[in-house]
Amino acid sequence: MTPQAELLSPPTNYAVVQLPGRKYPGVVFQGDSLHILKTRAERLGRLLGAMALEELADEIEYLSEQLSEVQRHYERVCAERHIALPY
Repeated sequence: MTPQAELLSPPTNYAVVQLPGRKYPGVVFQGDSLHILKTRAERLGRLLGAMALEELADEIEYLSEQLSEVQRHYERVCAERHIALPY
């Protein structure tokens, strides 16, 4: 039998998945969502280089909020399934 991943949450942009042989689940980023986050991170570097500090602060806040949303979703799914967090 081929090992299979188990989908622990609805298949959203940031699905929580349990991979075979792994103690903790992971988060699957859809390709477009991953690209958006990477593009935003690249913008952080450009803004820093230009010393556009107000815009930089806004971008950092946005990126932090997006990742916090993904983490809250991950923690909620783990709690519902009685899975200890890896941190």
